Amino acid sequence: MRVLVGCKRVIDFAVKIRVKPDKTGVVTDGVKHSLNPFDEIAVEEAVRLKEKKIATEVIAVSCGPPTCQETLRTALAMGADRAIHVEHSPQEALLPIHVSKILAKLVEQEKIDLVIVGKQAIDDDANQTAQMTAALLNWPQGTFASKIEKDGSSLKITREIDGGLENISIKLPAVVSADLRLNEPRYATLPNIMKAKKKPITKKTPADLGVEIKQHIEVLSVEDPPTRQAGVKVKDVDELLERLKQLGRI
Repeated sequence: MRVLVGCKRVIDFAVKIRVKPDKTGVVTDGVKHSLNPFDEIAVEEAVRLKEKKIATEVIAVSCGPPTCQETLRTALAMGADRAIHVEHSPQEALLPIHVSKILAKLVEQEKIDLVIVGKQAIDDDANQTAQMTAALLNWPQGTFASKIEKDGSSLKITREIDGGLENISIKLPAVVSADLRLNEPRYATLPNIMKAKKKPITKKTPADLGVEIKQHIEVLSVEDPPTRQAGVKVKDVDELLERLKQLGRI
């Protein structure tokens, strides 16, 4: 079984986000970037499948500027066998639909049996790529997976939903999105980081895959969330109700 894993380069989760003065986006120059945490979980799960002799090859893929190769090296150091970098100018935003089309084309070219991606990216929180990729491929999907087990030609997946946990079985080939509790990603050791430098990264472009990057969404403005107002102390329930009435809350 060959596994394709999505690896998105995002602003590091520990960095404080700053909005650009012209409100066209957030400041990215000189800001630390890293592998999207949910995609890191996806890479870990793919590597574990290989360690269990279920997967034969793990291929990491990232779409974006040349700096995405740093993200791919992280995935390779974690245990991915090789990587594909679909290079695209940062001047044009890559939407989930574009990434899904790219993944679908790579699945066809690389004869992939399983696609694993993070359930969402921490920059846009779109939560769309897995679902769109499954739709384009006409494959079953197991989203928000917190547990994955191989069962013959199927996968048993435990999904995290609003009401608790849901157990489903899907036939391979399939698309899976990783939730937070699926696993705990390993730290890449120094020897593996050195080995990752020798692992191959294939460069492609959306045009090579026959994917047109056409913008469907226009960002009008990016703004900081409103500052939280200070709380007010009240003496008793009657005063609380009166305050709520004044604020139009009841």
